[in-house]
Amino acid sequence: MSSESNLRELICVLAKSMFDRGLTGGSTGNISARTDDGGLLVSPTGTSFGRLDPGRLSRFDTQGTLIDGDPPTKEMPLHSAFYDTRSTAGAVVHLHSCHSVALSMMPDVNEDDFLPPLTPYGLMKLGRVKLLPFFVPGDAAMGDAVRGLAGKRSAVMLANHGPVVAAKDVEAACNAIEELEDTARLAILTRGLSPRALSPAQIQAVVQKFDVEWDG
Repeated sequence: MSSESNLRELICVLAKSMFDRGLTGGSTGNISARTDDGGLLVSPTGTSFGRLDPGRLSRFDTQGTLIDGDPPTKEMPLHSAFYDTRSTAGAVVHLHSCHSVALSMMPDVNEDDFLPPLTPYGLMKLGRVKLLPFFVPGDAAMGDAVRGLAGKRSAVMLANHGPVVAAKDVEAACNAIEELEDTARLAILTRGLSPRALSPAQIQAVVQKFDVEWDG
């Protein structure tokens, strides 16, 4: 089996795993990954993560032209913005995960540091997460907002919509976005209970030991 065939299968397996565990439902969410030749494989528009067909994934060449498969997700500007601004990005995942969306609706959430520092793994896999304002789904302005971050964030949260994470490969991107949702769930579960978050010194220890991107 070719490396691209393996990648197609892996995208569909990981997407179904997230769907089966309720991390995104219906026909929500989208996922993309770089191919060995520098092109992209992308989940088609209107498809369910639970039923992606490896042979029908949208296939783009290195110039960003659709050359095979079904029409891509309407959130392509969002994916392209991460690939264009982060040279290390090999995959991008976007979910409509419940707890992270709930947290984005809270009036006192920190826009520049969306996730509270509750566990070391949230820091290690995501760094700081930027909360972006609400955009109508498919609005190219979402991509513009990501470009405005100049590649400094690997993860953003679209208010009232869902998280988006870029990583070195599709497995890393899926692991990171699951960590984002888990941390948001912890934040919601402990909201109003004054949980003990990591201290500034503990945060810096994690950042230094694991070489975490940590702007600001």
